[in-house]
Amino acid sequence: MTIANPSKALIALVGLICITVLMAIGKLDMDNGVPIITLIIGYAVGNGIAARSGEPVQPIIGPKQTDGP
Repeated sequence: MTIANPSKALIALVGLICITVLMAIGKLDMDNGVPIITLIIGYAVGNGIAARSGEPVQPIIGPKQTDGP
């Protein structure tokens, strides 16, 4: 497994960290924070599934690229 799109991965990671911190300090309650975290994780997983099925997307995580036989 390799990071196929670092910018998407970074945005998703920063989003997860921010939402988690907001929930930890009490600025965002669990009822609103958990669905946002689920949305971010679902987006990342969905991009990988779409790429595997042959749809034209640039996934966050993709198969390793080998250089040669």
